[in-house]
Amino acid sequence: MRLTEEYLASQLNLSRTPIREALRQLESEGLIVSMKRGVSVRHFTKQDIEQIYDLRVLLEGYAAAQAALHRTNEDLKEMKQANELYEKAITSYFDSGNTTIDNILEINQQFHDSVIKASQNQHIHSHMSKVVVVPLIFRSFYWFDEYQLRHSLDVHKTILKAIEQQDTERARAAMHEHIYHGRDQVIFHMDEIDHHYTL
Repeated sequence: MRLTEEYLASQLNLSRTPIREALRQLESEGLIVSMKRGVSVRHFTKQDIEQIYDLRVLLEGYAAAQAALHRTNEDLKEMKQANELYEKAITSYFDSGNTTIDNILEINQQFHDSVIKASQNQHIHSHMSKVVVVPLIFRSFYWFDEYQLRHSLDVHKTILKAIEQQDTERARAAMHEHIYHGRDQVIFHMDEIDHHYTL
């Protein structure tokens, strides 16, 4: 769909200045592409998704290994608290429905942010913010069943234990597996959606 500043401003009841700024930001993140007049939302191919997740694996795997080397007691405390909240959110989601997938996503991100923070490398976060935006848009968690969410929690625990024990290679490997599991869900459902629309 082609979008113009005028159309978006009228739909959102805003002036064109904030619309223009938002479009610039979206273009810098690779989410829209410029057209002769206006912009279009970018379509992501399976190859795009694979390449984006490969970059995420490299960055977060490195962050987990560095966290294992540099983590402090305060870092470990933050990771444990995030994981405890994550477990409670998953249980609540399936037992009572008082938690939403959005809540689970937010808490999951808290855990990942705490790992990046523990790496003590400020540059990782700035690079991650450019890479993670697309996986979050596809939100692989929306396709996770209870077993897959609990598996995700178990991998978090493995990552945390490896970081606590300063086992760099295990922390890296566990993070790799965790992210590739999310990627596989996205690709599987992309194929499923594409198949549906070609019927």
